[in-house]
Amino acid sequence: MSDVSETTNPSAPRAPQTPAPRARDAATGPQDSSPRAPAPGKRRPPRVHRAWFVAAVAFVTIIGGAAFNSLPGLLIDPLHDEFGWSRGEIGLAVSIDMALYGLTAPFAAALMDRFGIRKVVVVALGLVASGALLSVWMTASWQLMLYWGLLVGLGTGSMALAFSATVTNRWFVERRGLVTGILTAAGASGQLVFLPLCAWIVDEHGWRPASVTVALAALVVVPFVWLLLRDHPADVGLAPYGGEFVPKPEPTRGAARRTVRVLLDAARTGPFWLLAGSFAICGASTNGLIRTHFVPSAHDHGMQITAAASLLAVIGVFDVVGTIASGWLTDRFEARRLLAVYYALRGVSLLFLPMLLAPTVHIPMIFFIVFYGLDWVATVPPTLALCREHYGADSAIVFGWVLASHQVGAAVVAFLGGVARDVFGSYDVVWYASGALCAAAALMALVIRRNAPEAAPVA
Repeated sequence: MSDVSETTNPSAPRAPQTPAPRARDAATGPQDSSPRAPAPGKRRPPRVHRAWFVAAVAFVTIIGGAAFNSLPGLLIDPLHDEFGWSRGEIGLAVSIDMALYGLTAPFAAALMDRFGIRKVVVVALGLVASGALLSVWMTASWQLMLYWGLLVGLGTGSMALAFSATVTNRWFVERRGLVTGILTAAGASGQLVFLPLCAWIVDEHGWRPASVTVALAALVVVPFVWLLLRDHPADVGLAPYGGEFVPKPEPTRGAARRTVRVLLDAARTGPFWLLAGSFAICGASTNGLIRTHFVPSAHDHGMQITAAASLLAVIGVFDVVGTIASGWLTDRFEARRLLAVYYALRGVSLLFLPMLLAPTVHIPMIFFIVFYGLDWVATVPPTLALCREHYGADSAIVFGWVLASHQVGAAVVAFLGGVARDVFGSYDVVWYASGALCAAAALMALVIRRNAPEAAPVA
């Protein structure tokens, strides 16, 4: 299907008939798929590539899904006071949520290949809203585990970082590190928006209105996803940002089988276990530890819940800055060295935290919050870059499994942190143990071997 005159003389007049689209033509720049008559010569590409609008919708979606993640740390004490459930029981429900969040992610990435991003994300938002609403009527701890653990865990897991990886891989060739950082920061932005709001609602009106607020936040995002999100650049006749046109692949059948096969293949390689192990420690020291237990730990030292929640929100502010900066750095520096630095600094900061907790907020605590916020999920862009480097076209699913380890680590510490508080009457041992684990993660990152240059963009 080649036309010599067309390729050697681009300025020659076009034939009257409209030729079929060709990958070669699309490679000259993003194409406008609107039905308007084209101007003579090559069409002008859009000033702002559609990929940035898709990234914006994904950002808002992750914020809506992340709203629920603001609740567990705020509700441990209210649920303990109202129902008499132990902190270990409540921590178990949170750990189920976190574990399913991670274990769902790799299957969600494969389901997005099979059914499309929009359908999977809309169903996920519905699960989050259902779990949050049903928890308003719960009376037993098993219902907490069902609504918070199962429904919300499945829903948030389907909008986890594997969603970010899928959007980034399909829509971007250039600026992947930056976009990964921005989408990762969306979770922190949700925390920034909802933590102070939910803390105020819990203090003034109780925990049930806060749960309803989270459900509404998830439902509000649904129309944006359905109307504005697109599965693939080829759906609108565009090439990915910074790349050449790629036809939309046929839906991949056997999503579960493919997900398991990718895991078995990756598990035969050393980098997978090093990435999974270090990312498990990342989850243990962030979602499992700080997000779940910082507020009740600060409350143990006499700090008001709203003040402690506000400090977590400040972590969210600097998390946005740190994660975007980490994406920028990942485009320029070796990813494994960045990971080692991030984990080492996090471990040192956790060792100092027990000495900083007090009834009032003071300057050293603010310094810790700023520092920890910058490092919170700065690990995500270099981890995803290493997955792309080693696993190419399967990198989104491999990253989903690595994320599963992140959430399993978070789940273990969310549960054991509550048990440690029940047994020892303090969280100090958990802070020190997590600091030591971060040092181990830094060493694991350093021994990940280097691979060939990053694989070509995947469809």
